[in-house]
Amino acid sequence: MTTWQLSTLNLNGLRSAVRKGFPGWLASSGADAIALQELRIQRDQLDADHLPPAGWTWAQADAEKKGYSGTAVWTRLPVLGAPATTCGVPLADGEGRFTRLDTPEASIISLYAPSGSSGEARQALKDAFLGDLMALTGRLLAEGRPMVICGDINIAHTPDDIHNARANEKSSGFLPHERAWMGQWLDQGWVDLYRRCNPGVRGYSWWSQRGQARALDRGWRIDYLLATPDLADRVEACWMEGREPALSDHGAVHARFRRA
Repeated sequence: MTTWQLSTLNLNGLRSAVRKGFPGWLASSGADAIALQELRIQRDQLDADHLPPAGWTWAQADAEKKGYSGTAVWTRLPVLGAPATTCGVPLADGEGRFTRLDTPEASIISLYAPSGSSGEARQALKDAFLGDLMALTGRLLAEGRPMVICGDINIAHTPDDIHNARANEKSSGFLPHERAWMGQWLDQGWVDLYRRCNPGVRGYSWWSQRGQARALDRGWRIDYLLATPDLADRVEACWMEGREPALSDHGAVHARFRRA
């Protein structure tokens, strides 16, 4: 094989996604690695229905609170060294928001940024997390290896990434300072693969469960594949799956790369 495929998906609960057909979807997706967020299940609660296929390697970070958050990376690529399920950012480590597996093709990180939509206190925690994340990803870039951050960042970067920009200017996830932070993060050296491959194209990866948002395709693009420049130079395509199949309130994002 001359290419490999990476996917990311916020499951909104692994148990729920499995009931909606996630194993069959994964088998047909073509993914060689997948980053998962919001598993809402601990490692010691997993049974055969909730584990990756035979021959895959996996790592998972659990939240201290059961039934909440959680990230994982599953891959059928060879794995280099031990996985990392902490990153030194207290909120991420306590809420299972960071998992990393290194492969010969790239270091793959599953990241789940917090939402600030529940109120001012949670928005303040999110803002602090974003500051810590900027410092963390600067250190990751300094490692000098191909790397991709996959996941639900809970920020729509530009008006092209949200159905109704004007109506959401005061909504968490589209606040001016969050959008400015996203621009600074990309300026740090990360490449938004969907935008690299689809300049100016409007599309969404998450739909509110209110007001028929999914049926009417009134969504937000808050799920990303962000790559180091060397890996971005090997991307052949990046695409969002869209509203179907509805495994979650999110849709998957995929990228295909030339092998190193």
